Amino acid sequence: SAGGSWRRPACGCGVVVSALPTVVQAGHQELPARTNGSVPTTPALARDALHTKMEQLEEQLLSKILTLQKERQAANTDRSQQQHDIEKELNSLQNRVTELEHGESCYSPPDAFKVIIPVQNNYMYARMKKSLPELYAFTICMWLKSKALAGLGTPFSYSVPSQANEIVLLEWGTNPLELLINDKVAQLPLSLKDKAWHHVCVAWTTRDGKWSAYQDGEQRGAGENLASWHAIKPQGVIILGQEQDTLGGRFDATQAFVGELAQFSVWDHMLAPAEILGLANCTSHLQGNVIQWDDQAVEVFGGASKGGFAACEEGRKA
Repeated sequence: SAGGSWRRPACGCGVVVSALPTVVQAGHQELPARTNGSVPTTPALARDALHTKMEQLEEQLLSKILTLQKERQAANTDRSQQQHDIEKELNSLQNRVTELEHGESCYSPPDAFKVIIPVQNNYMYARMKKSLPELYAFTICMWLKSKALAGLGTPFSYSVPSQANEIVLLEWGTNPLELLINDKVAQLPLSLKDKAWHHVCVAWTTRDGKWSAYQDGEQRGAGENLASWHAIKPQGVIILGQEQDTLGGRFDATQAFVGELAQFSVWDHMLAPAEILGLANCTSHLQGNVIQWDDQAVEVFGGASKGGFAACEEGRKA
């Protein structure tokens, strides 16, 4: 050029300038060439991490709250159950106190109970689970309180397959009280229809058929030739409150006992008068050696029930 001076081409700047960003991009790849909303920044990442952590903590807190609520509900249920059990026990104790005060229902000793037959019909009765062995003598004692309007009915009956009336104590209608052995009859001069408690015993031996009858410890009648030389047959059925026309059944409502019975016991010999008196006035606790009065040995049927009975107290109220 004229004067020897050099001039930069007009387009050279554009080339150099346009190349600079490329160099910067090539030499510093770790830096973003530009920033916009499509790529999260460090503060945004921190916020996301914090948000995630808070969500996790909230989930943990919620889980803990639910666990505590379940534990609280379980504890409340346990307390409610405990309270229910305590109230039930208290009610039971209160009922026991009431029963002891009135002498009814529950009874502690196995023999401190009575059988209650409230209505005269042909389906209320008690049955002894135990039977009799073969007997050549016996004494049968019991406490009873009749509520019958007419005859006493049948306090007890013992039936065997070949003889429905093996042993029966019966007062039917206007007839006198009778003791039947092998369907043979002896009339007993006892008076038991005053609706009061009475202690009753009947004793018998096959030798000459001798018998005796006691009311409240006193002998009221005696005789002989009642089924003489007969042996009481074993393995029969003892029913309290009904007369058996067949083994264990076919009862007649007109012959049923209505009232209360207790302390039914059987011995295999004739008790002495002093022993019977001791039973009646409660100075003796002699137990039957064949049949003992025990709660587990007596079943009730048809609406008959059991209640508490203290012979020396309730029996002597009369």
